[in-house]
Amino acid sequence: MDDNKNKVAIITGSSRGIGKAVAVLFAKKGYSIVLNGRNKERLLLAEKEVLKIHKRVFFVCCDVSKKEGGEKLITSALKTFKRIDVLINNVGVSSRGFFADLSFDVFKSVFYSNVFGSISPTIPAIPELRKTRGSVVFVSSLAGIRGLPFLSPYSSSKMSLRALAESLRVEEKRNGIHVGLVMVGVTEIEHNKEALSADGSVVILKSRKNRRVQKMSFVAEKIYKNVKKRRFISTLTTLGKINAFLTAISPLFVEKIIEKKLHTFIEKSK
Repeated sequence: MDDNKNKVAIITGSSRGIGKAVAVLFAKKGYSIVLNGRNKERLLLAEKEVLKIHKRVFFVCCDVSKKEGGEKLITSALKTFKRIDVLINNVGVSSRGFFADLSFDVFKSVFYSNVFGSISPTIPAIPELRKTRGSVVFVSSLAGIRGLPFLSPYSSSKMSLRALAESLRVEEKRNGIHVGLVMVGVTEIEHNKEALSADGSVVILKSRKNRRVQKMSFVAEKIYKNVKKRRFISTLTTLGKINAFLTAISPLFVEKIIEKKLHTFIEKSK
């Protein structure tokens, strides 16, 4: 266990999936943990997982896509643990559908969750992170490197996180805050994970067990390493690194590759 027993980590969207894996790992590394989500039953199960490691954990059931939700999360964390060392902005939702078929409300829902859900807790956390010279990490995606077909709301929201991270990194460098951006690839999912369809209805994503995907524990390790090493951008796959490089030097070449594999790409997005 690393020497983090006096440190506090807040992880949004941590009732399941990557967020829960991050919470468990940070607990193993010694951090006190603040869980967050909108589903109390799932939060209770996640809390039980952390309680197997140590007792310094509690959850805040609130919607951080709203200003008052972010404020409640940070206020509750400070009331319980008196400090904040790490804020992991992991909360998010994905969508599926061609741009022309998408309801405007799908864009609103995705941006409120993925973008405003990262902004609302970060603003009130900054004064506390300045005191501890702590970290704020935005969990993004390889879909945030360039706009992808069938994923336009998700891709554009994840691209927005990079802009937020870049701005905040420059502004808060003098105050000692570390800002990280983790570009996650295709990751295993828990049973019944939802996404939004073109009309805004909820769809259940297909199992990824039979595909080459990243383990949630692997992603959690990379997020922890980003914090420990105080890195800026962590791109988690070789394909993602190649994509980022080629997009920067030859975006039209990348576009042609995507066009040729459009149907395969859409099928893998389901």
